[in-house]
Amino acid sequence: MTQRTRPIKIIDYEGSSYKTDFWEGQGREFEDLTERNALRRLLPTSGSVLIEVGAGFGRLADLYDSFEQIVLVDYSMSLLEEAHRRFGDNPKYHFVAANVYSLPFADDLADVVVMIRVAHHLEAIDLALSEVHRVLQGGKIFLMEFANKRNAKAVVRFLLRKQSWNPFTEDPYEFVPLNFDFHPEWMRRQIENAGFIVERELAISHFRLPAVKRRFSPRFLAQIDNAIAAPASFLKLSPSLLTKNIANKPTRSSNGFFRCPRCYGHSLRQDERGYVCTTCKETWVIQDGIVDFRYPRPES
Repeated sequence: MTQRTRPIKIIDYEGSSYKTDFWEGQGREFEDLTERNALRRLLPTSGSVLIEVGAGFGRLADLYDSFEQIVLVDYSMSLLEEAHRRFGDNPKYHFVAANVYSLPFADDLADVVVMIRVAHHLEAIDLALSEVHRVLQGGKIFLMEFANKRNAKAVVRFLLRKQSWNPFTEDPYEFVPLNFDFHPEWMRRQIENAGFIVERELAISHFRLPAVKRRFSPRFLAQIDNAIAAPASFLKLSPSLLTKNIANKPTRSSNGFFRCPRCYGHSLRQDERGYVCTTCKETWVIQDGIVDFRYPRPES
């Protein structure tokens, strides 16, 4: 693992109006539809435990209803409160505030982990991928979307000398703080180094240009995007890529559900306050139906 000399920065949407500022009424119906179409193609039809990391206000959570247990994870309590208001009456949903770099779940817990519009905020992608690999059962599925540095718009702008950064170099490009674009080959190496096999890729969200979205309906554009997602993955020129990755490790039974993010102990007892780790005695409180496991893991 990469040695780090400073704490890992975390982007925090706590208290933000992300739902209304970025999604509702903001002309992003096409982006929402194309991501839903791609997920429907790659998600298993059913399973025991699905974890969405960076679930936010639960925009995509209705896609997971065929799973027995659905865990929505985010660092922002306020976004999870919005998700809880929508899905909290359904006992199969769990709401967990946590740090992606120290997920509070037992090893080999999940059948599926989903991570959409999260990777571009991660400066330590290797550590996040390692955590996802740990909580997935062997042979099970990790679906991850990431922002493509080598997209068609960036390539054209670079060739016309309208931008200084080179989309062909493999190093991640941080265009604003904690917002990264990734080269597809660089990201594939990170995924494989974390212990996954890349089984399938979809190139998605080709028609993000405002001029195009103004001229055609979101549903029409999403249908075209869905039709070309698989063949276009060979060129990898879309703004986003969605990968289906298989955890390459032995199949083992999970030791419980939660894991203490402070001492990594698996023995947690629930009481009226929340979950108490019987090893380190840390208490992780439950607030308005959300378990708060946020804790920065010590640097390696």
